[in-house]
Amino acid sequence: MDWNKSIKILPLLGMAILWLASCTVSYKFNGASINYDKVKTITIEDFANRASYVWGPMATMFNTDLQDIFVQQTRLQQVKRGGDLNIAGEITAYDQYNKSVSAEGYSAVVELKMVVNVRFTNNTNHTEDFEKTFSATCEYDATQQLSAVQEELVKQMIDEITEQIFNATVANW
Repeated sequence: MDWNKSIKILPLLGMAILWLASCTVSYKFNGASINYDKVKTITIEDFANRASYVWGPMATMFNTDLQDIFVQQTRLQQVKRGGDLNIAGEITAYDQYNKSVSAEGYSAVVELKMVVNVRFTNNTNHTEDFEKTFSATCEYDATQQLSAVQEELVKQMIDEITEQIFNATVANW
C-alpha cells in the first residue's frame, strides 16, 4: 500500500520540479537593461572642458569616472570607435554662485554647479538616441576657500552626473 502512494506522488513531484525549473527570476542590481545579444560594445569619447571657469583636473576626473561606471556595472567592451553605443559631449559649465547672504551682508553659502552636455547614440536602436544636459550642484560654507573643498565637491558632482548619464543611457530610467 505504501508503494502505491509513492507511485502516485512521484508524477506530482516531477511536475512540481518541472514547474519550478521553468520559473526564472532575474535581478539586475545595477539597474542596467542592456540586451547583450545586440549591444556588445561602447565608445565613450573624451569630454572636453568648455566651461568659462576651468579647474584643470576636472575633465580627467570626469572622463575616468564615466568610463569606470560602464566598466563596473555592465559587460560592454569599450572600443575607441564604432561602438554599438556611443557617448560624446563636453563639460559646458562650472560656476559658483552666492546662495545665501548673512545678516552682515556677506555671502554665507556658495553653490558650485557643474553642467555636462551629452550626445548618446544607440547604433542598434536609433529611437533611443538623445542629446541632453545633466547637472549637479554642491554647497559649501563661504568662510571656506574653494581650493580647500573643490576636489571633494567636484568628485561628488561627477559621481552624480555620471550616474545620471548611466541611468539615461543604459538603465532606461
